[in-house]
Amino acid sequence: MTKKYAILSFFAISLLIFFSCTDNDDEEYTPISPVTVDLTQVPYPKLSDYHFFDGEMKNQAPSLNVLPYEPISSLFTDYAHKKRFVWLPNGLKATYNGDDQILDLPVGAAIIKTFYYDNVQPTNTTKIIETRIMIRKSEGWIFADYVWNDEQTEAYLDLNGSTKNITFKDENDVTRTVDYRIPNESQCIVCHKTKSYENGNYVQKNIPIGIKPQNLNSLFNYGNETKNQLTKWIDAGLLTNNFTLPSETNTIVDYNDSTKPLEKRVRSYFDINCAHCHKEHGHCDYRPMKFAFSETYNNLTNMGVCVDTQDMQNFEPALSKIVTPGNIYRSMLYHRLNTLDETYRMPLHGRTVIHEEGVLLVEEWINSLTTPCN
Repeated sequence: MTKKYAILSFFAISLLIFFSCTDNDDEEYTPISPVTVDLTQVPYPKLSDYHFFDGEMKNQAPSLNVLPYEPISSLFTDYAHKKRFVWLPNGLKATYNGDDQILDLPVGAAIIKTFYYDNVQPTNTTKIIETRIMIRKSEGWIFADYVWNDEQTEAYLDLNGSTKNITFKDENDVTRTVDYRIPNESQCIVCHKTKSYENGNYVQKNIPIGIKPQNLNSLFNYGNETKNQLTKWIDAGLLTNNFTLPSETNTIVDYNDSTKPLEKRVRSYFDINCAHCHKEHGHCDYRPMKFAFSETYNNLTNMGVCVDTQDMQNFEPALSKIVTPGNIYRSMLYHRLNTLDETYRMPLHGRTVIHEEGVLLVEEWINSLTTPCN
């Protein structure tokens, strides 16, 4: 009898296991992103509260549905390296409004950008300085800046601004020291603000920088595949599929790439480093220069060539033109890029040292111009 019960028990357990396995095989497991962006609570006090990163935060491994991206040309920030990510609420998509227009991200979206240095002295280690986040609420974009602790385990909300002294070795093994400036909220607004005309009045609002289709129209290595970034956004369900990729003419180039045409390199440099202020409704819209890539195509005037300097202040008379063809010493633009004087330097924020490679690029371009001013 005992043997009979044992045999029956064996068959019962076997059937149970069989049907359990069959049921599990029929069900598809759907992983859930751990990211949380509660618009009633953000900005959170700590970077870890968002769960944007998997594992140790300092490794910057994005969580599920957090997508890395990289603009073709990037804003210079005292030689800091950057890692950039975007996250959108499930089921929502960004919309395309033109090759030269910032992608319109939906309410609830977050753009994440981490600033760091490699080969920080004296230990030759990587040091993360800050992670900036822009979050889109129903009333517009807000800023959240998180400053990393020395242990590189956490970053804390701080919109007051501060300075970090960093000594590091660059890619050419040159030792550099910078007083890296973490911006305060007012400085963030200067670069990100724009105006729109609503109900008969101009309304100021904040917008992102850098996520123009023409500056994302490039290949990116995602680890498991290399794909055009705009195509990846579409495939990942982050972007509407209602446009064609920008043409080669309308695509920004890496201004560091000396194999690209000089004119296109300098236009790309101006677009990412200058155009967010020097545009209609930007902080410097009262100046005649319009530095957006689409506005400098066959338009030297928008690049300041032979344009009179409006405010000479205490400058030398030789700097009476924004750009004088063939002469950097008679070009106000070159002077402002090549100075550390906070009163005169350009850009207004984002650098405390001279961008040597950028200055050399602008110098080469000015010297290439041969038609004199009238």
